[in-house]
Amino acid sequence: MPGPVAEPSPYPVPDAAAYLSGRWSIERTVYDLRAGTEGGFRGTAEFRTDPAGDGLLHFEEGRLNWGGTQYPASRTLWLRPRPDGTAEVDFADGRPFHDLDLRTGRWSAVHPCAADRYAGCFTVTGPDTWHLEWRVGGPAKEQLLRSEYRRLG
Repeated sequence: MPGPVAEPSPYPVPDAAAYLSGRWSIERTVYDLRAGTEGGFRGTAEFRTDPAGDGLLHFEEGRLNWGGTQYPASRTLWLRPRPDGTAEVDFADGRPFHDLDLRTGRWSAVHPCAADRYAGCFTVTGPDTWHLEWRVGGPAKEQLLRSEYRRLG
């Protein structure tokens, strides 16, 4: 099982939407803790203005390498900013996912998904880098996902 990752001191962000706006590279490692296997995802994330004017569209796309095979992978989320610099994150279909508050540079979120539980930790490490770790546990899966985002020029 992968061990803990030492994180640098968090970098406070007063406005999550303003910080995340733009394009990012993503390097993600996916561990299946039950099977003892791992894979990876490489791609990009873009946070851009929602055409309907309701926040930011968060679109990720790239390639998932699992079991020696590569697959295209993507996801879409909505980031709905609040006046205090925090945001609500929703799935593409409008269902709530989690809140996001990066004002201290670190945020923990929990999302129940059927009988499984997703526990996320967001850590902003600088003006152009942030990390995200999701631990997933329950009857359907036991996973650890570690992602590093780097701003693209």
